[in-house]
Amino acid sequence: MTTLIDDHFHDECGVMGVQHHPDAARLTYLGLYALQHRGQESAGIVVSDGQQLRRHIGMGLVADVFDKAALEPLKGHLAIGHVRYSTAGDTTLRNAQPLMATTAHGIVSIAHNGNLTNALTLRRQLENSGSIFQTTSDSEVILHLIARSRTANLRDAIVETLRQVEGSYSLVVCTKKELLGIRDPYGVRPLVLGRLGAAVIIASETCAFDLIGARFVREIKPGEMVYVNGGGIKSSIFVESARTAHCSFENIYFARPDGRLFGKSVYAVRTELGRQLAREAPAKADLVVAVPDSANVAAVGYAEESGIPFGLGLIRSHYIGRTFIEPRQSIRDFGARIKYNAVPEALNGKSIVLVDDSIVRGTTSRKLVRMLRRVGVKAIHMRISSPPIIGPCYYGIDTPTKKELIASRHSVSEIRDYLAVDSLAYLSVGGLLKCCGGTSKSFCVGCFTDQYPIPLMDFAKKDLKPVC
Repeated sequence: MTTLIDDHFHDECGVMGVQHHPDAARLTYLGLYALQHRGQESAGIVVSDGQQLRRHIGMGLVADVFDKAALEPLKGHLAIGHVRYSTAGDTTLRNAQPLMATTAHGIVSIAHNGNLTNALTLRRQLENSGSIFQTTSDSEVILHLIARSRTANLRDAIVETLRQVEGSYSLVVCTKKELLGIRDPYGVRPLVLGRLGAAVIIASETCAFDLIGARFVREIKPGEMVYVNGGGIKSSIFVESARTAHCSFENIYFARPDGRLFGKSVYAVRTELGRQLAREAPAKADLVVAVPDSANVAAVGYAEESGIPFGLGLIRSHYIGRTFIEPRQSIRDFGARIKYNAVPEALNGKSIVLVDDSIVRGTTSRKLVRMLRRVGVKAIHMRISSPPIIGPCYYGIDTPTKKELIASRHSVSEIRDYLAVDSLAYLSVGGLLKCCGGTSKSFCVGCFTDQYPIPLMDFAKKDLKPVC
């Protein structure tokens, strides 16, 4: 039996673009390696030699999709790439990105991170007007709108398109000669600009720059279009918003801790999340233990603030996917055991603070608690470095429906009893925003408050999943 083991939120994808480099495809390939945590279902690269665009896509990890033979034909000075975790559309090769289309304005390719909240409405309008879709991804809507535009040039067609779509999008776009980086007016998903000598790099996170030795220049602004051709780097604001809505979960979980995000070090923010959690919800214990790897930094912060030693009480296996084949004879809590294992020598007879970044359904947390009890943990005080998740995300994160989220249906005390821990506490929304360095007008906290900053459009009914 194949079993799903991961009870975390998942980001939709990561994007990468390179301009003015003789080996653009290989640099993009390396950048996608660094962004692999943002999507593990498919990967793809499109490259331009100035005359034509070539594409290679496949299902699986970057290492599975690209080898020397796959990269060899991808010659050119301009490339974009994508790693995908589906939130809108099926998990099939036809939805792998970058997507390509030939339009009246020329050939264009796009890679998209985010989710369009009016994609279903736009798709129905386009289909009624004769458009034929090749994928079930919301990203293809953007290509069709560009193709139907009657503007004078491709850049104007893109701007016209972006003024019709709602939701979140960080895009890298390439034509035969130009690379574009585009971020939605709310700045929900990250997008950063860098340099490597004469080459220009655009990526979802700065960790892609670190791997290839590129220098971070700045974040692409909300509502900004950066375009890079023979004339260097230019940009324009295509639409302005009265507020931003940076995804707070990027700081909590998605982004790698070694990068910079929304003007701050992710490591520093996560450490402060742990410190703030210790201030809001202190506990008497012998050891602070993280649920690895996503809660490691927050647990360090909790330990530093509380004065309780940090210990490696749980070890995580890094060599499994999101699913696995169970043995024929059922093993209790096998799903948790294959991913985590407790260290009896560190835990036996101890009272611990168990720090995790979030609780989604609660199933994995409950199994971990049973595992810890079996090795002799005396008391478990569970601390969560985010507020209770009471609503789905509609802006590019794969989340369960509202009724599947344990905190949407149960109080903290009820969740504590379900998990069988001695105490349970979450970080407050105010504490989260303080650590991120913003307010409810600069960060999206919709999954914690059920109040969403961007119109939900197709998903106005709150229990719908964002699938078109």
